[in-house]
Amino acid sequence: MTPANPSTAKQPTCASMTGFAVARGEHNGWALRMSVKSVNHRFLDVKLRLPEGFDLYESRLRQGVRQRVHRGHIEIHVSIQLASAAPLQINREVAHAYLHLAEEFRQQTDSRSEVDVVSLLRLPGVVTGIAPAVPESEDEQEQLGGALDACLQDALTKLGEMRRLEGQHLAQELRARADRIGQQAGEIRRLAVNLLPAFRRRLEMRLKELLSGVLVDSARLSQEAALLAERSDISEELDRLRSHLTQFDKLLAEGGEIGKKLDFLLQEMHREANTLLSKTPGVESEGLAITGLALEIKAEIEKLREQVQNIE
Repeated sequence: MTPANPSTAKQPTCASMTGFAVARGEHNGWALRMSVKSVNHRFLDVKLRLPEGFDLYESRLRQGVRQRVHRGHIEIHVSIQLASAAPLQINREVAHAYLHLAEEFRQQTDSRSEVDVVSLLRLPGVVTGIAPAVPESEDEQEQLGGALDACLQDALTKLGEMRRLEGQHLAQELRARADRIGQQAGEIRRLAVNLLPAFRRRLEMRLKELLSGVLVDSARLSQEAALLAERSDISEELDRLRSHLTQFDKLLAEGGEIGKKLDFLLQEMHREANTLLSKTPGVESEGLAITGLALEIKAEIEKLREQVQNIE
């Protein structure tokens, strides 16, 4: 069996929730246009704008979106026009005539009301051209609905391609930040090897100073210092942080709908970083260096949490 070419084999990827796409279609003299905009959202939220009178197609279009998109705020603008119809235009002479009559009436009656533009456009003769209307027969309505479905699917396919491309770039940034956290955690582990013995010696000296003149078993003193030093042991936190980073990288490799899982892992990583800071004694050069690295890790985690909010 010939192995797949790495450059052409389909790789798992995550999708961004940000994207934009436009699709057009035609059917029996109808000119269709759909624009789809997507931004991040905790759940799926669809806003659909159809021309007046075409609301009967809203339910089927919403269902079409739910079958393809699972998270994000989606805004869809639908335009339906008769391809052969003259474009709508304003007859300025007629409009000005109405305005003139309205002004005369306002002066004669001492009225303070202003002319509403929308009401003006609805007056006979102001707007010329043929406005689209829903077909009368159920068969024609269904045919137009099918054309709208096809146009929507085309738009969602284009949107999905853009979201996946954006997701690939975002995944690269996430991996780079996660790698930096791994490197910083490795440096902390190296520094911690020398930190605990030094901290223990400092504790012993401090306890001896505090208990000077008091008869104390030196072995017991060393034991108490060792117990205090062990409370500052951060090896378990570093192990858990490394495990979370491994899971983080695994999820990115698997792809799919991983946004919420990544966010959960980052919450756990943030907790470990806080524990690192609370347990690290701010003494010796190693302790100060570990504190600085732990603060850098927290900053990277915060940036990661912001970025994964845009992952589906």
